[in-house]
Amino acid sequence: MLFSLIFAVLLIVLVLITIAKMIRIIPQQRVAIVERLGKYHSTLTAGVNIIVPFIDNVKSILDLRTQQAEVPPQMVITKDNVQIQIDTIFFYTVIDPKQATYGIQNFVQGIQNITAANIRQVVGKMELDETLSGRDKISMELRNALDEVTETWGVRIDRVEVIDIKPPKEIQDAMEKQMKAEREKRAAILQAEGARQAAILRADGEKQAMILRAEAEKEANIRIAEGKKESLELEAKGKAEAIRLVAEAEKTRIEALREAGLDAQVLAYKSFEALGEVANGQATTIILPSDVANVLGSVGAIAKVFETPKEKSQSIRQT
Repeated sequence: MLFSLIFAVLLIVLVLITIAKMIRIIPQQRVAIVERLGKYHSTLTAGVNIIVPFIDNVKSILDLRTQQAEVPPQMVITKDNVQIQIDTIFFYTVIDPKQATYGIQNFVQGIQNITAANIRQVVGKMELDETLSGRDKISMELRNALDEVTETWGVRIDRVEVIDIKPPKEIQDAMEKQMKAEREKRAAILQAEGARQAAILRADGEKQAMILRAEAEKEANIRIAEGKKESLELEAKGKAEAIRLVAEAEKTRIEALREAGLDAQVLAYKSFEALGEVANGQATTIILPSDVANVLGSVGAIAKVFETPKEKSQSIRQT
């Protein structure tokens, strides 16, 4: 009975171990390489998988997510014989699990070695200043070199980044002094440029002010001249209009007298009355038409016009 019990227990344990070896659960974004009797058999994907126990063996489990690995710091010499330290990191993705398992023993170590070798080759063609400012160029050349090799490894290089470039201490001190001098130079240039711009702006402001004042004075003079001109024109127009109105009134009066049928004696008499009224005024010069003067001379009335109590000197001019 005891032997049977021990046998039953061993059988149960063996069954459990067999079941455990038959069932393999693979996490998401991972795959497992299965060998049957030492030879590649299949690739297990995410989920529950069944294998033949004691015959099939899981060789390795690979992560299909993008991975990163650092390259040990490398001491390299530039074209101008300056020794610098470069730290790099690369990102890779396994795209063929079978090739990544059987194509190379350790693809991560292989990528690190190739990166280290190519860093020396790339930086050896560049001077220090070009190296410090050419991280993108270094990264691109390293990635191109890795792509040529890793295609047969089932690995894709996504990015290669230069993390840090460390020149020697004395070079760093010299660079800091140079940067300080450059900053001071730029500050002095900016200050001088600011003063120059301020002087230009002040001069331009004064120029604009003078121009505006001159234009204002010019405009004022033009307005004054135009005002005087308009005033004289209005005054001349007023005088001309007055003369025109007087002439039209005189013309109308004469035409009215003619239409009334007055003879020459009556007109002479009216002219005599008008001369008498003028003589009583303050005028010293009397302008008469020639025909009126002739009529007055014929009747002998000119002497009577000047016989006034006041002794005035009058002149008669014929026109």
